[in-house]
Amino acid sequence: MNRYEEMQKRSFYEATARERAINIVDKGTFQELVKPESKITSPHLPILGQAISFDDGVVVGIGKIQDRPIIVISQEGKFIGGAVGEVHGAKIVGAFYLAQKLYDKVLEKYPDEIEKRRPAIVWSFETGGVRLHEANAGLLAHAEVMEQIQKCRGKLPVISLIGSKVGCFGGMGFVTVATDCIIMSELGRIGLTGPEVIEEVMGKKEFDSANRSLVYRTTGGKHKFIMRDCSFLVKDSIGDFRKQLEDVLKKSYSEIEKYRLIGNMKLVEEQIELVELAATLKPKDSIDVWKYFGNKDSEIISELSYEDFIRIVKRRVREEI
Repeated sequence: MNRYEEMQKRSFYEATARERAINIVDKGTFQELVKPESKITSPHLPILGQAISFDDGVVVGIGKIQDRPIIVISQEGKFIGGAVGEVHGAKIVGAFYLAQKLYDKVLEKYPDEIEKRRPAIVWSFETGGVRLHEANAGLLAHAEVMEQIQKCRGKLPVISLIGSKVGCFGGMGFVTVATDCIIMSELGRIGLTGPEVIEEVMGKKEFDSANRSLVYRTTGGKHKFIMRDCSFLVKDSIGDFRKQLEDVLKKSYSEIEKYRLIGNMKLVEEQIELVELAATLKPKDSIDVWKYFGNKDSEIISELSYEDFIRIVKRRVREEI
């Protein structure tokens, strides 16, 4: 078994950003851009007496899945929690610019094969949101990324992978739900405000961030799958994420767009309906919501193995967009 095959079995949750980036695309095709050797680092952190990283906590590059060019963005939670600063954000925005230029070139060269060769952006999120040391630059990067996602509409899919240790929180929680499709493992987490922040602001009685079961029932992959806040739930390995990604990319662009959570009035109305449901149901726990959507034994849902969960779970019914 070669190194690439071994890495397909590696836990996505435990993998570094670079390991995820290299092994989510075809063997030997990943080429990193703005490598650590370039030493383009944050200009702000040294002034504040903070350590720097030569990749600033994000790996960007290009690879292939079959005939399709894949622009990869992979965040590293071990560096300031994967938070977004000036250089970190610029690398992400630059990846979007590259993807759109690549789309134009592919369309010009292969106008009759664009569905097969259409580039895609694959983003492995591991981030707590904006880097407080560089708040203005981080917020600007969030805004620029949201703009770039909209510019990709009608051209190329943007696909989120969420299954790393830090999860996806803060402003990046907004960003991931603006992408075309979200693939998660049950260890993945999405939220606007992280559990520790909720506890600090509202108190432990409101939300105990040390209660792992509560945290995952509220922000974890199983809950997001039931609520259809993610499109697919996979096992925790790079290979399982890759296989699901390959299956998604076999679909037409119009089919992939149907997985979107925001972006038109029908989707806005859907979100309003969910708010109204929450106001009516007044759930004390996610378990109450799972039961509402048809899971009779909702108390044991979070403890089920992946196979049993996928086999019996009832998801929120969603109209085709």
